[in-house]
Amino acid sequence: MYLPAHFEQRDPAALAALMRAHPLAALVSVSTDGPTADHLPLEYDATAGPHGTLRGHVARANPLWQRCAGQPVLAVFRGETAYISPSWYPSKTTTHQVVPTWNYAVVHAHGPLRVVEQAPWLHALVARLTDHFEAPRPAPWAVADAPPAYVQAMLRAIVGIEIPVERLVGKWKLSQNRSAADRQGVLDGLSQGDAAAQATAQRMQDSAAKG
Repeated sequence: MYLPAHFEQRDPAALAALMRAHPLAALVSVSTDGPTADHLPLEYDATAGPHGTLRGHVARANPLWQRCAGQPVLAVFRGETAYISPSWYPSKTTTHQVVPTWNYAVVHAHGPLRVVEQAPWLHALVARLTDHFEAPRPAPWAVADAPPAYVQAMLRAIVGIEIPVERLVGKWKLSQNRSAADRQGVLDGLSQGDAAAQATAQRMQDSAAKG
């Protein structure tokens, strides 16, 4: 990933927060046909290892777990994104030397893929993931709500994966390379946009507040 210094995000807490807020990762690996990507939610445990550990599961029929066992993979977590119009820059009216761009925040997590097939590990993982994503609902569904025999059958149909993270790379491209006036113009423009645009504006404000 191209990463100019002014866009680099090194704060481990900020990287962890983005991965947890946007857990559906693109898991990039290499097959005989070239690079490929699987899309799956990954749990991030910051306490497991120097840079944390990612955990998830794939269908047993998915060749990923056999093809990539012990091999390096890349998990890409994408946060807020929004198109930036050059019309929002006050500098447009004086120089006209402006072009469109995108603002975004992403985290790349690198590490080797490990395979976990133990049923208790898988059961605990899917229970944690379910509890986490069901928590906001007024009547959360739990794994225990399904018949035990059905749960065991479903567990046999999946394989666990674990990625001890060796390197985390964060890129917060949030108009840091523009003047203060242009950044404010971007914030004003985004604030009038859809939910994604407003979320990107909030990311810009939060990032600026933290310096």
